[in-house]
Amino acid sequence: MRLIRISIRLFFAAVVALSARAADSPASSALNPSTTLPYDRALAPMRLHVKGTRILDARGHPVWLYGVNVASLEWRTDGDHVQESVNRAIHDWKVNLIRLPLAQDRWFGKMEDQSDGGAAYRGIVDRLVATCAVARVYIDLDLHWSDCGRWVNEGGRLGQHSLPDEHSIDFWRDAARRYKNHPNVIFGLYNEPHDVSFAAWRDGGQVTDVPSMWNRDQTRTEYQGVGMQKLYDAARESGAKNLVTVSGLDWGYDLSFVADGFKIKGRNIVYETHPYPQKKDWDRCFGEVSRKYAVYIGEWGAGGGTTNLEYGRNLIAYAQEHHLHWTAWDLHTSAGPTLIRNWSYEPTPFGAYVKEQLASAAAAREASQ
Repeated sequence: MRLIRISIRLFFAAVVALSARAADSPASSALNPSTTLPYDRALAPMRLHVKGTRILDARGHPVWLYGVNVASLEWRTDGDHVQESVNRAIHDWKVNLIRLPLAQDRWFGKMEDQSDGGAAYRGIVDRLVATCAVARVYIDLDLHWSDCGRWVNEGGRLGQHSLPDEHSIDFWRDAARRYKNHPNVIFGLYNEPHDVSFAAWRDGGQVTDVPSMWNRDQTRTEYQGVGMQKLYDAARESGAKNLVTVSGLDWGYDLSFVADGFKIKGRNIVYETHPYPQKKDWDRCFGEVSRKYAVYIGEWGAGGGTTNLEYGRNLIAYAQEHHLHWTAWDLHTSAGPTLIRNWSYEPTPFGAYVKEQLASAAAAREASQ
């Protein structure tokens, strides 16, 4: 087993070294398009697909995904402890899934602190994908921040917005090409759509953006929003068959309309919900949908205090009853609700509960193999 792990590490070291030359070669357009990165064919059994309400691996075995979010690449070009956090999540917190928030402007090098067309940023993501692959862990590349259709270096506003935009299509065309059919890579189309109609969520349209409450700049921006169907289609253009996750409305929470004629057309789709403590009526918003479609809790969590543990216990019990996959928010010291107190990775009280649940899930997985 040790020799196999070493060989896989060497393979991915070569992949990362080559990616800077092959996948980020200069192009005549404003964007440097990626080419598909190679991956170890030994990972093929990890390949996921959806059948009914279940996620199955290449051998047809049910897979239950559980893990944590590792934030910071959305707000910081070089990330904040991202490599160490992914390592800790894998080896100490026993996850089998990392959700990695990303920013489309950083991906293409459109920030003031970037002069390489995004090559270094994409290289960080490559290394995290490789780290997860070596450990046989899945990674959900989550398009977390967009720009209302105007790059930051052209005066745009990077952040969480009501809908994705035309640059989000550029992102998924490129990211999907780069990780086309990588067995451990999942495509998280868009983090938290909100304040638009069901039809706009699916098909896009003119949007007056509603900024998040923690954004000091509450200026509303009008732009042409892109729907989830178009993002899905963009991710499939290269022939990539990777699992795709699609968040609902109400900041990623509400999926109730999916079964009422607004589903996304395609295959290997998992619907995503974010049931934070203030969100009510789980049955209507995602429980009933999980009877027909695969559902993933992409974010959940509460403050570090012990008073929130009842919410956590109830959600885990609900997830187990409805066969829901999950990644808790967040393995960072300041991106609340936090799972850790410090960069020694000491859990908050709520983080300790999540870590306990991850250990239990990992033990059950090992026992079934």
